[in-house]
Amino acid sequence: KALSPTAQALYIWVRLEWHGSKNNNNGRIQFSYRQAAEAMGVAPNTAMRAFHDLLAKGFLVVTEMGTLGLDGDARGPSYEITEIEMPGKPKGSGRGLFRFWREGKDFPFTKHHKNNPKGRSWRKTIPSSQ
Repeated sequence: KALSPTAQALYIWVRLEWHGSKNNNNGRIQFSYRQAAEAMGVAPNTAMRAFHDLLAKGFLVVTEMGTLGLDGDARGPSYEITEIEMPGKPKGSGRGLFRFWREGKDFPFTKHHKNNPKGRSWRKTIPSSQ
């Protein structure tokens, strides 16, 4: 009940990205804000807030931050669904962090940094050769 309606809907979409116990990809589930926004029919910022809600309440854990490669290809973060066991662990051994969440005691999580937090153009920072 503590999750926002958008986070509740997002959780279902993230669960659909899990390949099942035979091909367990928990901890490597990739579902970006943009993919989530498109799937749910909401704005990317709304999807981002839903992810933050799931992280703060212990339903998801980021196992690897997203990156932007040198060739410009982006890779979103990887997630663990805490109610599902990790690969190689016994069935039913998920951490279930959401069970330990209490009102006002959100789990800490790292928000992804902005790609260009100061809004500077790289063209202005590289001296031109004249």
